[in-house]
Amino acid sequence: MAEEFPHYIEFRHVYKTFDKPVLVDSNFYVDAGHTVAIIGRSGVGKSVTLAHIMGFLKPDSGRVIVAHEDTTDFAEPELRRIRKKVTMVFQSGALFDSMTVAENVLFSLELREDYDEQNKEDVVNGLLKMVDIYEARDAYPADLSTGFKRAVAIARALAAQPECILYDEPTTMVDPIMSDHLAELMLRLKRQLRLTSVVVTHDLDLMYRVADRVV
Repeated sequence: MAEEFPHYIEFRHVYKTFDKPVLVDSNFYVDAGHTVAIIGRSGVGKSVTLAHIMGFLKPDSGRVIVAHEDTTDFAEPELRRIRKKVTMVFQSGALFDSMTVAENVLFSLELREDYDEQNKEDVVNGLLKMVDIYEARDAYPADLSTGFKRAVAIARALAAQPECILYDEPTTMVDPIMSDHLAELMLRLKRQLRLTSVVVTHDLDLMYRVADRVV
């Protein structure tokens, strides 16, 4: 009988070493619908943890459970299936500079065969309104503030209809007003869409506002 994994995400005795140990007996879990914040000084493995969840890195030892599945030994085709459920908002935003805001969000929908072109346009507009940046739909990333780029990245992540979003330092280098907006947006998405979230952050105010638990 296959083992059942009750937690949506779980690290079991995970170790990872590069030039020096980065993850040492890492153990934590995230339940479905909850938000967990990962805090700590630079170099303690916060972003490396997210990379393991996404399957960009493999542990030297230990087990990684994602979406209730042991993904430790998954090959790339299996990981792509998991990444349809779990997506990541990178600190850089990872937007395409040659595309408008709307085109960046549309990019996540291009492989969806269940939408025709009009449906895709409607979905993009709806997502941009959801994250309150519809007025910037025709702008290019170079014209946007860091905070607006993060909001676009969140909209693009939502286009994949994920169960879980990983946020890598979502409020770093963002002004206080936009930081407050991003925190409220993350809370709203959790309530409305029942998203599971992992938030890597140095921002204690964000941590207290959005996290159910801190590791």
